Amino acid sequence: MITTMILCFFVLLILGMPIAVLLVATTAIALMAYTSTSLLVLPQQLFNALDNSILLSIPFFILSGSIMTKGSMARRLIAVVNSIVGCYPGGMAIAATLACLFFAALSGSSPATVVAIGSVMIPALIKAGYDERFSIGLVTSAGSLGIVIPPSIPMILYCMVMNTSVAELFMAGILPGLLIGGVFIAYTVFMAYKNKWVAVERASRKTIFAALREGIWALMLPIVVLGGIYSGMFTPTEAAAVSVVYALFVELVISREIRLIEVPQVCMQGAVLSSCLLFILACAMTMIWLLTAERIPQQVADFVTAHVNSGWLFLLLVNLLFLALGTVMDNVSAMLILSPLFVETLNRFGIDYIHYGIIMVLVIEYGFLTPPFGLNLFVAMGLTDKSLLEVSRGVVPFLILLLACLILVTYVPQISLFLPETFLR
Repeated sequence: MITTMILCFFVLLILGMPIAVLLVATTAIALMAYTSTSLLVLPQQLFNALDNSILLSIPFFILSGSIMTKGSMARRLIAVVNSIVGCYPGGMAIAATLACLFFAALSGSSPATVVAIGSVMIPALIKAGYDERFSIGLVTSAGSLGIVIPPSIPMILYCMVMNTSVAELFMAGILPGLLIGGVFIAYTVFMAYKNKWVAVERASRKTIFAALREGIWALMLPIVVLGGIYSGMFTPTEAAAVSVVYALFVELVISREIRLIEVPQVCMQGAVLSSCLLFILACAMTMIWLLTAERIPQQVADFVTAHVNSGWLFLLLVNLLFLALGTVMDNVSAMLILSPLFVETLNRFGIDYIHYGIIMVLVIEYGFLTPPFGLNLFVAMGLTDKSLLEVSRGVVPFLILLLACLILVTYVPQISLFLPETFLR
């Protein structure tokens, strides 16, 4: 069965079939060829896959990100961090990275972070004398932190297919996200000294306090959302709903950057993206149901343990597999399809699901920055009117840094496990 499914999968992928339809078609072919089960089970499993309240958090977080991207939260965050660090060498570029970190904790979306921060910071960096290629590469790459810093939509998807704690995975993403952000900042400072980029004049206390007053509502959102989750006040789904209400209140009542007449359009954009993600998830969960019923994960585990005698070597091979798959398909889809196959293998090697989940999220982050499916690259192309080749060249140094961070997180599990083990276990 597994050979037939692999062949069907790649043949349909080469033919250009949408990933969701591809998953259902592969599952249907396997059912007809190897089981006596009626195909009526497919719509039943599609419904069962979506019959989970935690999935409500996905459209809520997407809608919250859409509201903040449309409004002024990103601009206010940029003003705050730029007033504080702009006077240091490479200060404006450091401010761009920090703004991406903060906005990532607001939106949970990598493309939304690139749009919100990049639309302001890329032109500002270039105007201030920073190298154009560096500016595009920095914001495009730092924007990918949107899926590492919680809340994160890919983390929620991973928890669905692997049946793990969303709160633990969210907390596990904090230190790896800060690590990557710190590495990007260190590289920025190095480039600033190398190229003698001039720092702006130190902001006065009055300017800093004015920026903080303007940006306090944006700075409070991650505290409200994540604090509510970790304290047990909110479930992840309730926290997502709170983030929507909070963002709407700030943008409609306080900042008044969004008009009431624009809200239906923002909701429609969020609904379209949510529908695409949830349809792919439902189709992936249907395939996972078949694989589990046929004990495919156990067969995979038997094969892997017969040829690989170390959990560390297994993680290296998984990283290489997903990095390679990123060149032919979307890494989020690859995670949804393949991660459950390795459940039994993870158990045999004693690899923590949360640690493995962070590795998967970092690999997805890498996929956002590599062609031909690097979504952040396409977003940056739209913002800068540059070709895919030009944007990719700017991203290359940051891909090398990100790969080093991926290796470090893979082989030092405590980077991802320290916070959840300390506070949630």
